[in-house]
Amino acid sequence: MSGEDSSSGQNNNNNNVVPYDYGDKKADSGKISKFNGDPQEFSWWKTNFYSYVMGLDEELWDILEDGVGYLVLDEEGVVVDRKKHTPAQKKIYKKHHKIRGSLVLVIPRVEYMKMSDKSTAKAMFASLCANYEGSKKVREAKALMLVHQNEMFKMKDDETIEQMYSRFQTLVSGLQILKKSYVASDHVSKILRSLPARWRPKVTAIEEAKDLNTLSVEDLVSSLKVLEISLNEHEPAKKSKSIALPSKGKSSKALKVFESEEESPDGDSDEIGENL
Repeated sequence: MSGEDSSSGQNNNNNNVVPYDYGDKKADSGKISKFNGDPQEFSWWKTNFYSYVMGLDEELWDILEDGVGYLVLDEEGVVVDRKKHTPAQKKIYKKHHKIRGSLVLVIPRVEYMKMSDKSTAKAMFASLCANYEGSKKVREAKALMLVHQNEMFKMKDDETIEQMYSRFQTLVSGLQILKKSYVASDHVSKILRSLPARWRPKVTAIEEAKDLNTLSVEDLVSSLKVLEISLNEHEPAKKSKSIALPSKGKSSKALKVFESEEESPDGDSDEIGENL
């Protein structure tokens, strides 16, 4: 009886256990990034929003940029005569509704009120970009400025590889947002050309050992960080030598002055004796 009771108790306990649905668990990386209304953060947010949307469905981003064309929407973004549409049209409308809802979700309420008269996701997104990126002429001017900064990009003497690469990534992100992107080999060549003169032997070695057309930016930066450790190990020795040499020169000069001062009284006494 005790065995039956224990077994029945275990069955009752098992029946009370609520199974965990692993399908409901979502990764934090899939969370959508919200725009806080700060103009300085808009480019960063736009890049994150682009990555999020493309991760869901690249057609959603096409709808955001190109619109839905033949679908007639009311002021709330609801399609007119939805029941009369073909299955393909209904599919496009459903995707438009999804990307419009995502856009409304990530912007502050005050920004939504500014564009409440816009019915399509394309019109809303264009309005948001115009407010924070400027008109087409302003964007073109910004693009030209970033292209010039990319051409003139140089690593500073007091920068680490990590700091230089961080600045470079910010510049590249700005170019991508304004549709002025480059291929990976362009970035590799630009980084190598940006390094200071003391890196020249290392750059030459990399150019001879690696195929720059297939070398990724990440692999290049990783190699540069390793080489940076070697360079920094030799720098203190060079600095100590450069400091020691002037001090040695000054001491020798001081010694000569001291010796001449000791000799001068004797010289004067001889001259005086001769005159007498």
